Amino acid sequence: MQYILLIYENEAEAKGRNKEEGQRIFGEYMAFTGAIKASGHMRSGEPLESTSTATTVRVKAGKTVRTDGPFAETREQLGGFYIVEAKDLDEAVSIAARIPTAKTGSIEVRPIVQMNNM
Repeated sequence: MQYILLIYENEAEAKGRNKEEGQRIFGEYMAFTGAIKASGHMRSGEPLESTSTATTVRVKAGKTVRTDGPFAETREQLGGFYIVEAKDLDEAVSIAARIPTAKTGSIEVRPIVQMNNM
């Protein structure tokens, strides 16, 4: 089964890290990504640009309305994701717990609907 692991962290705190701390965390991410690739769990994954680059789109009365920024103000912002193959939720949670940001933010684990099962 596939799961998406949504990575949330406070952007301001992440930006406030010194260079050495940022490089250390980057190294942890590279090691984690390499490990889940090697294990065969990784299907996809990407970091996201900051929320300052986000645009929210709604259609109201047939007109497209664009708003700068994310949909909601929160303490933690979506910063990236991994899509992994796992045998069950327990295995997906075990993988999510190894993501470096799990120590400073949160990882949301959600099953992906398999459209061929509908």
